[in-house]
Amino acid sequence: MPTSDSYQDYLIEALKDKIHAAAYLTAHLEDEEPEPGLLELALSNVFESLGKPNMSAEDAKLLLEKLDALLSQSGIATIYALANWLKALGLKLTVAVDAGDEEISANVAELAEVGKV
Repeated sequence: MPTSDSYQDYLIEALKDKIHAAAYLTAHLEDEEPEPGLLELALSNVFESLGKPNMSAEDAKLLLEKLDALLSQSGIATIYALANWLKALGLKLTVAVDAGDEEISANVAELAEVGKV
């Protein structure tokens, strides 16, 4: 009888590719109806793939503790903490143009004007 790998094993193996890991996190961040806890699970999966096998047990423990701390934060510091956490895994947080949004809103145009001052 053939055996099959679990989806979790497959996912962790696939996320070892940083491009796949970045796309996986991007999909979770762009979810229009996010379910509580799924982003935390996604970050944990990426950690298990990219971080845990590539660092000492002590460093891995510290990075997981940082994840728990940053997910419990609120405010502007959280985004910078997440960016630093991802950097430790060889990833970076970026902002991209939404290809589905071709119109520039008045607010964005106003921000551009403010930046010229």
